[in-house]
Amino acid sequence: MHLAGPKPPPGLDAIKGEVNVLVVGTDTRKDQAGFEHELSASSGRGNNDVTILVHIAADHQSALVVSFPRDLMVPIPSCPNPAGGSYGASSIAMLNESLSRGGPACPVLTIEKLTGIDIPYAALVDFDGAATMADAVGGVTVCVATPIHDPNVGLDLPAGEDTISGDTARAFLRTRHGVGDGSDLGRISNQQIYLSALARTIKSQGVLNNPIKLFSIAKVATSSLQLSDSLGHLDTLAGIALAVKNIPLANIAMIQYPAGSSPLYPNRVVPVAGVDNLVNTALQQDQRVQLTGSTGRGAVLSPTQSAAPTSPPTSPPPSPSPSGAPAPVALPSTVQGQSADQQTCSKGVTVRG
Repeated sequence: MHLAGPKPPPGLDAIKGEVNVLVVGTDTRKDQAGFEHELSASSGRGNNDVTILVHIAADHQSALVVSFPRDLMVPIPSCPNPAGGSYGASSIAMLNESLSRGGPACPVLTIEKLTGIDIPYAALVDFDGAATMADAVGGVTVCVATPIHDPNVGLDLPAGEDTISGDTARAFLRTRHGVGDGSDLGRISNQQIYLSALARTIKSQGVLNNPIKLFSIAKVATSSLQLSDSLGHLDTLAGIALAVKNIPLANIAMIQYPAGSSPLYPNRVVPVAGVDNLVNTALQQDQRVQLTGSTGRGAVLSPTQSAAPTSPPTSPPPSPSPSGAPAPVALPSTVQGQSADQQTCSKGVTVRG
């Protein structure tokens, strides 16, 4: 896949303007320990089990991270076939089918069509690659409200705080039946717990202020992830990381794309009309958002951050806007998620093998 995008100027400066990166997680079990070099090949890629859009605002003062349900029914446009020609468009299909249609270029085109924004960067990762990022920072500490037991992925975590890496981090990201209500929507909120904890870890370690640490993490990314041509250079990765450096954790919102049960397709979800447009507009117009909804099916607020009993578990207000900047746009309570500074805990369920 060849996606053009701006490059950071010499001297490790932050990339200029807004940045859109699509992170595509494959459910393939093939060759989990390594990747081929070419991103465009679709052989062995499986389906896109995880699809996450990272939007960094043009002023580098906020970011919006959007997780799209794998079972979301959406139009899939015509996508290029690396072997030549193209795959035909579908008026409606599951989002997670898009990766198998020619590789990561197809999820990019699908999310561009759904949201109305341009996505110049993409990364393909399997669960091994995601776990490697936890290893690179010495482990990520996650909170577990009730024990997680999921024999499907070999995960047993007691209640409390657990520092995870390696196989445990991989299983934590994969578990679906072990958290929330056992659905993919519950897994999204569980993954947001991990991502917010990873962001706090990187921030607390000063990784983005230390060129040596920054390049170390960038090298891990280039070796364990498959990156589009526009993203596959250390200076580009470092430039994007530096664009995030000064964003307060409170201004990093992680949400689930608004979706509800489909009346036509059992066990599938569709975008929530009207609410999806609010999210799309926030992306298109580079708006900073404030969350007012719950943390999702698989997460609860940490006891240290629990809201008053009469108040909903909403995100705290984002950091004040710079002088003259627009105030954040409040998303409706039907949009679930959390800010990166919120400490949330996984809500486990018991699963019998």
